[in-house]
Amino acid sequence: MITIPSRFFVTSGRAVSSVSTLNAFDQALVMAGISEANIVPVSSVLPRGVKQVERVKIERGAITFCVMARMDGEGGGKISAGIGYFLKKDGSGGYVAEGHIRGTKADLERKLCARVNEMASLRGIEAEEPILRAEEIDVPKGQYGSCVAALVFMQ
Repeated sequence: MITIPSRFFVTSGRAVSSVSTLNAFDQALVMAGISEANIVPVSSVLPRGVKQVERVKIERGAITFCVMARMDGEGGGKISAGIGYFLKKDGSGGYVAEGHIRGTKADLERKLCARVNEMASLRGIEAEEPILRAEEIDVPKGQYGSCVAALVFMQ
């Protein structure tokens, strides 16, 4: 059975933990509202007719497909993670790019714009304006940090 999603939502979170990187990542998923899902990473294609919706609660344990960006860091400095996406002007779907850096949200957003613009250019697509979602956190010395951003597919 082939599953083609009909809806998606975009979410993000960031967190700091004194325990571990994995604890910071878990807390960032809680903030993003997707910590109770079994997340399956997928690539970057938005199908024809897909509609963006507000974030919805995912049933605990649900197998959930998403395009996710994640950046972890420790011991000081800024980290950022984000996604950029666009729909084709002809309504036949779109594409998603994810990214992460040791650096600022503004720097990451510039890179994400370049990525989605190149994706459209390579395919000869007339695209709508890209939409970006990114998180940034300054990780304190002696702490662990994590940023996540996800485009989550739904039926």
